[in-house]
Amino acid sequence: MTLTFPVLPMKAAMGTLPAAADGWAYEIKWDGYRTLIFVDGPNVRLQSASGKDVTHRWPEFSDLAGSINASTAILDAELVVFDDHGRPDFGLVQQSGFGTDREAVLHVFDVLSIDRTDTIGLAYLDRRRLLEALVEPGDNWLIPAHRVGDGTALLAATAAQQLEGVIAKRVDSVYRPGTRAKDWIKIKNRTVVELVVGGYTEGTGHRAGTFGALLLGRPDGNALAFAGGVGTGFTHDALDSIAAQLRAIETESSPFATLPPAKHRQRAHWIEPTLTAVVEIAEFTNDGLVRHASFISLSDMAG
Repeated sequence: MTLTFPVLPMKAAMGTLPAAADGWAYEIKWDGYRTLIFVDGPNVRLQSASGKDVTHRWPEFSDLAGSINASTAILDAELVVFDDHGRPDFGLVQQSGFGTDREAVLHVFDVLSIDRTDTIGLAYLDRRRLLEALVEPGDNWLIPAHRVGDGTALLAATAAQQLEGVIAKRVDSVYRPGTRAKDWIKIKNRTVVELVVGGYTEGTGHRAGTFGALLLGRPDGNALAFAGGVGTGFTHDALDSIAAQLRAIETESSPFATLPPAKHRQRAHWIEPTLTAVVEIAEFTNDGLVRHASFISLSDMAG
């Protein structure tokens, strides 16, 4: 088989650090936009994780072919944009590309094909060696480091630098396009926060009769600033018991200082802001909204 455009990328399963130090390699998990790169002579084509051609959006990569030591190649990468403090910011990816003054950087971490010969059947470490000989670093692309052995120290370092986490990869793993395999494990740094519940959305499907998501807020002086929603992490029993609590304290008006965006107001109900939710999040966005939130527990501030 010879790979051609489009190629769906291999994805990592969520998990924790492997117990065994041997047999695993670790890379920093960059918070960006998954991108496949197709090089054919002087031409460079970019593809999103879903298979869409996005070449036109990032002209800063048009010269990448000159840094590839082959006539053709297919590469896997993360497209990252850094903030003013040198940290990757997924929100800034949306503000980058053609017509903007923000440039992106490609972190090229795998090679799927060289000179029309597929490399996906090779072991991870063999592909890494080929990759390092294939790609010459440039102003807007690089090969990120990897570490073989215990990943504990690297994960701790990413947490200290407020990075997303690490990816653990079996050193002998092959590349399986379009699959989510446990040969790759995504370990994320998470933050636990307490937020006020100001409302909820009606549940649909198997959640009909309960709720879809809790609408969250952060105290801002005497006001409550909307902070997004959390719709995952609930057990079936929790859905029923929390729904009963919510219905008991419903109110006609929103407790938030400004109304939440329209997508959060669909089928929304407001409540008295007396409940506090403990949630795990990846981060707060630049707009002050929770990202990748998961519910942990609920308490009543009234006692």
